[in-house]
Amino acid sequence: MAGAVLRSWGRVVLKIGPRRAASISPRCSGGVRQKSTVQYVTRPDLPKLAYRKVKGKSPGVVFLPGFGSSMDGQKAEALEEFCKSLGHSYLRFDYTGCGTSEGVWAECTVGSWKRDVLFVLDELVDGPQILVGSSMGGWLMLLAAIARPEKIAALVGISTAADHFVTAFKSLPLEVRKEFEEKGEWTVATKHNDEGSYTLSMNFLQEAETHCVLQCPIPVTCPVRLIHGLKDQDIPWHISMQVAERVLSTDVDVILRKHGQHRMGEKDDIKLMVYTIDDLIDKLTTLV
Repeated sequence: MAGAVLRSWGRVVLKIGPRRAASISPRCSGGVRQKSTVQYVTRPDLPKLAYRKVKGKSPGVVFLPGFGSSMDGQKAEALEEFCKSLGHSYLRFDYTGCGTSEGVWAECTVGSWKRDVLFVLDELVDGPQILVGSSMGGWLMLLAAIARPEKIAALVGISTAADHFVTAFKSLPLEVRKEFEEKGEWTVATKHNDEGSYTLSMNFLQEAETHCVLQCPIPVTCPVRLIHGLKDQDIPWHISMQVAERVLSTDVDVILRKHGQHRMGEKDDIKLMVYTIDDLIDKLTTLV
């Protein structure tokens, strides 16, 4: 593992490498040779969700993609291969309106995606899970942990984007915000899609504000690991520090990568993510 500093309140240590190197295969930093099969689950009066599931022992791992992303990203696939190698259960899925799940993107909200996560926890997995949330998925993992504490074994946030849409909009100059409010939508430039931008309605932003978590203590008491790149140009690394300050858990580490970008998709980034989860599984199974 490239040198990664783990900062826990009151101490700083250098994390050198994994305790169980045999758990890490070369495929975990690239693609997977054999993917799990895409399945669809029907929900009453709601769009079908697409997911891939690997059966195995507990604690299981559930991956939550970022905004506009799908379950077929590099990190999600690497985690599947890792969980297979350890024999732990693993599930990844597409939010409503994303990837191969049903639903209309323009009608989705932070609340509807939170509902997707809770459905997965309630209906598709057994026992406590380690939630791994990337970007917006990091926000959703916090909301899920608040709503279903008994189903969460630990949290791993990657470039956690807690409250992002709301805080980003409120950081705009007043006259610019008024212009977007009058227009009824906010167009945001991005380098993460082919269009070069995405559009959020004012209704989306207003609904998102009801799910903000950084203005008060976050009632999460399970182990929390937050990985963030210092060169993240989308979500400032200090957001992960704020999450660490506000969660009630006393078992919290913030891992900062000096050259890490937002997507944390480099080979060493993915290795760090896998090593971090490996350490958590080791800790959780040792405690049992």
